[in-house]
Amino acid sequence: MFKQTRAFSSFSVDDVPAAKRFYGETLGVDLSDQMGGLALHLGGGHEVFVYPKENHEPASHTVLNFMVDDVDAAVDRLQATGIALERYEGMETDEKGIMRDEGAAIAWFKDPAGNTLAVLEAPA
Repeated sequence: MFKQTRAFSSFSVDDVPAAKRFYGETLGVDLSDQMGGLALHLGGGHEVFVYPKENHEPASHTVLNFMVDDVDAAVDRLQATGIALERYEGMETDEKGIMRDEGAAIAWFKDPAGNTLAVLEAPA
């Protein structure tokens, strides 16, 4: 039924201007204002809609994963901008905060609304 339908994901934030600065300026994502929120224009023609929600609560899961060629370089760039990595109980990470023991190397961080994002290394 939806095989040929254009689809996109979305998640909420509590402050659209702060999200615009974070995604556009800090992370360098192409974006545009759309319907009171933001359209994040990602690689491969993919889009994610970020919308305002007055009673926003951060998602309890990772809402957006950024595939990168070099997770160490991506983490270095994130930390250089002042972004702290998340560390979760029961998940062993190295000194940089990268989990390397299960599949792709991955590190998590949060946006200004408290939503969890990740950078993970693309398979070779």
